[in-house]
Amino acid sequence: MELFEAIRKRRSIRQFTSEYVPDDYVNKILESATFAPSAGNLQSCHFIVVRNKKLIENLAVAAWNQECVRNASLLIVVCCDTGQIASYGKRGTELFTLHDTGAAIENMLLASTALGLGSVWVGAFDEVEAAELLGLNWNEFRPVAIIPTGFPAEEPSMPERRSLSETVEYRL
Repeated sequence: MELFEAIRKRRSIRQFTSEYVPDDYVNKILESATFAPSAGNLQSCHFIVVRNKKLIENLAVAAWNQECVRNASLLIVVCCDTGQIASYGKRGTELFTLHDTGAAIENMLLASTALGLGSVWVGAFDEVEAAELLGLNWNEFRPVAIIPTGFPAEEPSMPERRSLSETVEYRL
């Protein structure tokens, strides 16, 4: 799939079939994430692939019982390695971590679309609880997003988008 087609086709998919997502697809998604830009090229993102049903259920609870987390056969938890970005001080740990993970997540969402998969960016969850469930030291690896991924069981339409004239200013 061509890049601009993937950008236009990407949707937040919240319902998935039970079909197994092949490991080579997962690797392509993860590799796409590693090519995202990062502050100082420190590559502070850390990814956890979750296929274990009990852990998926527990993460769904930590995500305030969101069904899209619960019904996915694959979750990718995107974390920031705060030690990796610490050289930038408070701005690094509070802002650049979000930039880095956000760029990686968008690459993952587009790669999923290009592979015929669906995914959704979940940011609403208890970070500390998710870290505990994953056996992470929250002060070292901060969970930033959960990306439920799978073969789509829905085809949502594109929500209306604001026009460029509403969202862009030129200072020439």
